[in-house]
Amino acid sequence: MADSPNCDLKSLSPLQLFERVTEQGEKVRALKAGKAPKDEIDTAVRMLLSLKLSYKSATGQDYQAGLPPRDLILINNGTTKEEDEDFVDPWTVQTSNAKGVDYDKLIVRFGSSKIDTDLINRIERAIGQKPHRFLRRGIFFSHRDMDQILDAYENKKSFYLYTGRGPSSQAMHVGHLIPFVFTKWLQEVFDVPLVIQLTDDEKYLWKDMTTEKAYEYAKENAKDIIACGFDINKTFIFSDLDYLGTSTGFYKNVVKVQKHVTFNQVKGIFGFTDSDCIGKISFPAIQAAPSFSSSFPQIFNGKENIQCLIPCAIDQDPYFRMTRDVAPRIGQPKPALLHSVFFPALQGAQTKMSASDPNSSIFLTDTPKQIKTKINKHAFSGGRDTIEEHRKYGGNCDVDVSFMYLTFFLEDDDRLEQLKQAYTSGELLTGELKKVLIETLQPLIAAHQERRKQVTDEMVKQFMTPRKLAFEF
Repeated sequence: MADSPNCDLKSLSPLQLFERVTEQGEKVRALKAGKAPKDEIDTAVRMLLSLKLSYKSATGQDYQAGLPPRDLILINNGTTKEEDEDFVDPWTVQTSNAKGVDYDKLIVRFGSSKIDTDLINRIERAIGQKPHRFLRRGIFFSHRDMDQILDAYENKKSFYLYTGRGPSSQAMHVGHLIPFVFTKWLQEVFDVPLVIQLTDDEKYLWKDMTTEKAYEYAKENAKDIIACGFDINKTFIFSDLDYLGTSTGFYKNVVKVQKHVTFNQVKGIFGFTDSDCIGKISFPAIQAAPSFSSSFPQIFNGKENIQCLIPCAIDQDPYFRMTRDVAPRIGQPKPALLHSVFFPALQGAQTKMSASDPNSSIFLTDTPKQIKTKINKHAFSGGRDTIEEHRKYGGNCDVDVSFMYLTFFLEDDDRLEQLKQAYTSGELLTGELKKVLIETLQPLIAAHQERRKQVTDEMVKQFMTPRKLAFEF
């Protein structure tokens, strides 16, 4: 969008205005640092002031760097009732809609960009193969600066991948596999380094557990992550409790981020209160630090200009909006992001999965019998009350959890479409759809369990040892 004072700012959302002010502020700083002509600087400053005035008019508050409008985590689904609003933050996802969160509205609120057909086609051209089913089916639906990553790749410039896991329990469920399955594919098709952060420090700060227990969970979760098939020569997995104390590059970046984010900003972004421990308030800087290549001098040879691509669920975006705001001010490139939808609980997309509720999802430790029982007994159905009604009116794939799970895990696009048509028409019954899901998940989980058995403590130690990977920088 052109930097013109005459552009129609009234059509922009509060978050879009916030992003425009931030970008214009960076432009003014760059012009001043580059000693640009005075009239050019004055024009840019006038545009900045105009944007700030529009932002205040739209939100009722002055612009503060790194502090997006607070309402960005509330997505109203066409109603004024508070209970009908979607609520999304890094720890809580709530919706009253059986279809799940309204992701189109979430894109508008968060100010990200939709992964459209043009971008998917460009990825396909760049890698020379069919895009992953998560892209084809809109499971990864939103991005920030993926076009820049493709620009770099097409110009033979490297980038790296960063994703993570908060080890809150020993057992992971199938929903936890989503970012790792996709990240493994990205690593293979682009052939780039990968760092995986295990935020055991976060779980200690937020949960009732000891540091020893959090670290133990981190190592157990690492086994499940390794079992996804990551290449040890191209992947570094690290525990915050372990790595932060040994890497000066990592800690320097943590401190730089901490210096450039105020307490008011983290309260606005994350909802912290005066009664939260200072560990929670400082933690976002720790999640931000892996976005910068200088946090891993052993991998990138101290280089600070390697851009990072972060595949993650959309609820983690607040961390990286903060990171992207800070990055230019500490001389680092902004990380790019790919956002996924949320994985639904068995009881429905409006229900939260919980590690303490074994029936809320399929866990990676479940037996074939447990998988069958859970799906048959607990998977929310989009079918009708009677067989007669179902045959006449058909089922609703938009709310049927078995179909949602198949969207994630069934590779064959044609088969998925056949199932959708048969279920929607009433030809396929709920029990028959559940049977397809059971037959899809049982071998998938069994194969994962077999791979995990091969992951030794020594292998975990090797993945988690700071070292040079199979790349030259």
